[in-house]
Amino acid sequence: MLTAEGCAARRQRLLERLQPTGPLLLGDPLHLRYFANLYVDPFSLGADYGALLLLKPDGEASLFYDARLPKSVDAVHVTSKTAVKWYDGVSPGQGPRRMILRPAVDAAGTGGRIHDSIADAMAPQLFGLIGEMRRAKDDDEVALISACCRAGEAGMAWARQNVKPGMTELDVYEGVFKACSDHAKQPVIVYGDFAVSPGSAKRGGAPTQKVIQPGETLILDFSVVISGYRSDYTNTLVVGAEPTADQQRLFDLCVLAMKAGERHLRAGVHGKDVYEAVRTVFKDAGVADAFPHHAGHGIGLAHPEAPFLVKQSLESLVAGDVVTLEPGLYVDGVGGIRVEHNYLVTETSFEQLSQHELTLK
Repeated sequence: MLTAEGCAARRQRLLERLQPTGPLLLGDPLHLRYFANLYVDPFSLGADYGALLLLKPDGEASLFYDARLPKSVDAVHVTSKTAVKWYDGVSPGQGPRRMILRPAVDAAGTGGRIHDSIADAMAPQLFGLIGEMRRAKDDDEVALISACCRAGEAGMAWARQNVKPGMTELDVYEGVFKACSDHAKQPVIVYGDFAVSPGSAKRGGAPTQKVIQPGETLILDFSVVISGYRSDYTNTLVVGAEPTADQQRLFDLCVLAMKAGERHLRAGVHGKDVYEAVRTVFKDAGVADAFPHHAGHGIGLAHPEAPFLVKQSLESLVAGDVVTLEPGLYVDGVGGIRVEHNYLVTETSFEQLSQHELTLK
């Protein structure tokens, strides 16, 4: 989880950058995770209900939350917290659940404003500033993303050992999910692509009841989410058969393209230069038209998030970015192949966070 020191430091940086003259009231779930370590398990009675974080210019942080939220609320890092009763299972509910935090809004001293509500006049400034801050991950954030990587690696290892013809895509998802959860020793969220790719017609997708046939390429591009942070990486398997020469060629080109992108991962490099490094490998091999998507993107509390490694990228890399590189080729009659790793960008290079094996079998 995020640390108390990390949350306090992020709140202080926000206040120093923003210089508010009065209290700030925040309600966006991502902001509450980032600044207070509030994570509401989506598979709970508290799903879709949240809290409000009141930040005063002197650094005091107060949380007001729905008393029916799960026990993860006990791990928040704030100066004070106040549970607001809605329904206790014995007495009647206190009106519509979404309105129970309204008295906290009225008493916050903000004139009824929640400053990161999209309708608030301050929202564009706040979202822009916090988005910029989130680019440079703190140590506690990187630790959480790394924990997601370790769990995901267990899922990838399970797939290499167990996937075989006759299984459905959904069978594969269920096995990967269990392996990730068992490794993390806690409930996790696993989502992404668990799909056979015949080529350009389908490059991924949620798992279905499709039965996997020998020789098909199965793209496993999934994220593991722990406390709101996530990993996101990929391997492709040729199921139940030796890869054909054409499948092996696409795979080898994807790995070469990834290595080319890695050589550009350092602070100050423009995102479009990373994209072009990846695409140039495919262009030189005559298969650029089979590479229809980004070369990678940022990850953290969201997926994707800045920077976006595309042809018309607007961002340069900064130290602390956590990014993916995910070159892929999709050729009809051969199949779709994609690989992906996760990286922490440094001033001069990168640290590879994901350690799963890239292999077709």
